[in-house]
Amino acid sequence: MRQAKGILLAAAGLALFFLIGTFAGKLTEKETVKNHTSVTSEEADHKKPLQTTDELNLYAQSAVLMDASSNRILYGKNEELVRPMASTTKIMTCIIALENGNLSDPVTASQNAANQPKVHLGVYKGETICLKDLLYSLMLESHNDAAMMIAEHIGGSREGFAKLMNQKAKELGCSNTYFITPNGLDAKEEKDGEIKEHATTAADLARIMNYCIGESPKSRQFLEITGTQNYSFTDVNGKRSFSCTNHNALLNSLGGAFSGKTGFTGGAGYSYVGAVKSDGRIFTIALLGCGWPPHKTWKWSDARKLFQYGMDRFHYRDVYEEVKLPKVLINEGIPLTGGLDRPVLIACAMADDREKSIKLLLADDEKVTVKTSVPDKLEAPVKKGQAVGAVTYWLNGKAVKEFPVYLTEGTKRLTVYWCFKNIITRYLSMPGFTEILASS
Repeated sequence: MRQAKGILLAAAGLALFFLIGTFAGKLTEKETVKNHTSVTSEEADHKKPLQTTDELNLYAQSAVLMDASSNRILYGKNEELVRPMASTTKIMTCIIALENGNLSDPVTASQNAANQPKVHLGVYKGETICLKDLLYSLMLESHNDAAMMIAEHIGGSREGFAKLMNQKAKELGCSNTYFITPNGLDAKEEKDGEIKEHATTAADLARIMNYCIGESPKSRQFLEITGTQNYSFTDVNGKRSFSCTNHNALLNSLGGAFSGKTGFTGGAGYSYVGAVKSDGRIFTIALLGCGWPPHKTWKWSDARKLFQYGMDRFHYRDVYEEVKLPKVLINEGIPLTGGLDRPVLIACAMADDREKSIKLLLADDEKVTVKTSVPDKLEAPVKKGQAVGAVTYWLNGKAVKEFPVYLTEGTKRLTVYWCFKNIITRYLSMPGFTEILASS
């Protein structure tokens, strides 16, 4: 009996030696690591932007058509060229006032505000008007004195208000925009040893418009003001009456037009920023340098061309695709089944609550590609739910949607102690092993 016990213990020792050797080999295993990169539509497309020449023959020196829901440029002409923007500035003035002021606030005109050039409301120093009424004066008639009254009330000074405007522009990613005045009058100033001009780009201006009509917590009030055709009010004391008419001609002449702002200075020329709804789509445009007197109507011609281009060419399409995800090899991981003779593979998954529909505004000739990026191998330990990759939707070389990929299980790192413990447990559970030890 003692001989049988000795043989059995020797066998166990040999098995342990073999398994430890296997484990050591696993620790020194050198594999080539690759990434699972698969395209489920067709190879990733890095083609040039849709439009590279001005096929619409626009008058504007700079122009852009943008998808308001995504800020994607659908058509551009010198859209990143920095230019003065005249009274289109006032969309930023309006939204800053709405977000930082109270519509019922009484606002008193300073001498500086009263001295602002035409177009103006004609206030005099000391006259008090409700902030709400000043915003209608600002956006419908484009009154320069109303803009300065608003700026000094909200920002404490023109400079203080400009700081708020530039801060908001930075938050919106408008890196080519710089504000000096609240009314858009041509201006330059020295800042940090550099001469800065009151200016923007067509692309930045459209992004600001998108924020005003959709993203801002005060977008509803902005739309109510800019969509009003006529408005009347008095000063706080009821001594003088004022009336305003909206100069956005597209509100009554283009179906779906619901917001916008015109502008003109000698330096900027005619400018316009506007928005149109059509079949669930929202398009914004911005026009800068769109002619000088007597070509006041050129901006309306350009605006119609751009909006019609968007409505004719771009429609929503569902691009969602089911993706088959690979399993990931966990190097030096404890086997989920307890066996060392098989590789440790863990499945991947996307979040269960992910959207099953991805609608993008696309032209008929545009194609979305879907790219899965998951590593072939990871080093233990790993955790269940650990993010290990992504499924990304690409359009024209840009990522438009991304879903993270997670591990469905976790595992600890394989150790000599685990191997020894696993072997002993297995041998102790062998049929007759307990009886042999007891009889000895």
